[in-house]
Amino acid sequence: MSKHNWKPGMVRTWAVMACFALAAGLVAGANRPAIAQDAGDTNDNGANNADNGDQGNNGDGTGNDNNGDNNNNGNNNDNNTVDNAVGGIVIDPLGVVRRHVTGGQGRLNRIRRAAAWRPESRDIFRPSECRKVSLNRLEQAARQVTEQGGQAPEEMLYLAGLTRVEHVFLFPESGDVVIAGPAEGWFAEADGSVFGLQSGQPVLRLEDLAAVLRAIPPESNRNAVISCSIDPTREGLARMQAFLHSIGGRPPAAEVIVRGLRESLGPHDVTIKGIPSTTRFAQILVAADYRMKLIGIGLERPLVRIKSYVDWARPGSRQNALARWYFVPDYECVRVSEDELALELVGQAVKLISQAEMVDTSGGLQKSARRDGASEKFVAGFTRQYPLLAERVPLYAELRNMIDLSVVAAYLRQYNAYARCQWTPDWLLDEAQFVVNSFCAPKQVGTAVTAVWRRSRLMTPVGGGVRIEPAKAFDSDNLLPDEHHALYSLRGSISLDTSEDAPWWWD
Repeated sequence: MSKHNWKPGMVRTWAVMACFALAAGLVAGANRPAIAQDAGDTNDNGANNADNGDQGNNGDGTGNDNNGDNNNNGNNNDNNTVDNAVGGIVIDPLGVVRRHVTGGQGRLNRIRRAAAWRPESRDIFRPSECRKVSLNRLEQAARQVTEQGGQAPEEMLYLAGLTRVEHVFLFPESGDVVIAGPAEGWFAEADGSVFGLQSGQPVLRLEDLAAVLRAIPPESNRNAVISCSIDPTREGLARMQAFLHSIGGRPPAAEVIVRGLRESLGPHDVTIKGIPSTTRFAQILVAADYRMKLIGIGLERPLVRIKSYVDWARPGSRQNALARWYFVPDYECVRVSEDELALELVGQAVKLISQAEMVDTSGGLQKSARRDGASEKFVAGFTRQYPLLAERVPLYAELRNMIDLSVVAAYLRQYNAYARCQWTPDWLLDEAQFVVNSFCAPKQVGTAVTAVWRRSRLMTPVGGGVRIEPAKAFDSDNLLPDEHHALYSLRGSISLDTSEDAPWWWD
């Protein structure tokens, strides 16, 4: 601390906030001027700190390096490049997750959007409130194209422009498994993202559906759990505790603490379960977890007003606490008709929850009975703002879509849809025929650190991830009633062409 700010009797208390399993905390000092310095990535809006009047010293162990070659998704691609960045991240061939900030792409994207309207595709590009896609017919059409040496066209890869799945309808009499929802024309941005021309929402992709159908296959009897987490290593937590102990009551400058925290914690492990880590589906989970934690510690300012964990924190003496933040489905999101032939997905589908743990001197973890009010307020605010956030930040709409597709896959298996409709999706389930494992597997994330001056102290590493147990949506306590048989009647109102040359999508 500088001499002119230090007075006898002032308590020197310190802490730092770091991210991704990261170390999180607050630096407090007696009326010392704040230091604002960014040692890493900025976010899409150029913001690198919380907006509550505090300033900080930020360090982020991520960068913007990108490696790899790209081929258009046909579906033979190597998606390890800037052209195929997913959710604002890229993963290099070594498995290191890095923040990817685009710049100067606005004009190019406007040109791409203007060029996306194609007269020959006018019908499929016309917005629809409820477009229907027969999955079995789509699979058959895609199989025919690829068996003749071609590549599945965009309208198949992008599920006829669907931006959400709102309903699933089974038609055993014709063998059709139909998904339905809003749809529109689409355009591809320079980084490979694909959005609706009117809404700007991300378009659903066949590869994501195929990935989750493989994760929750027809013949499996187990309840699938799909998850990802970004957590500090035990060794890193132990080194962090030792570092904090070493600075004691005579802390060095904030820059030194930021660097020391980043070096002592080291890289954090990425763990993905229930779905291959080389799928786009997995990349979305990791990106959503990664960027949510940046928001939580004030290193990324979202496009909607969400108070960060740093904003809420009122430091105490919890130097060895670990706050875990998890995305989970809102399981009260499903309505099934009485005959089990129709499904409706309702609500926002996503919640952020928290869990408190404690870190011992060896880096071990145990559950904490003590509540973390700041953590609870942060996740409650994030959940409350999630619908608006999903409208403005495509990544969070993508996460919601991944959860919706997981629930769809669980419904098809749990309600015996494959047998009822005599459909075996062999082509979608076969990697040799339809490639979905085309990304680098995420393995590690660099530490991001922010130091904020306040009058007292807190030290909280942050962990967590995404956990999806789609079968829970069909527990009796979660299922919503089909009041007045509205869903049953909606299925009955659908006009279904059963001729041999019937289209695989219609409005």
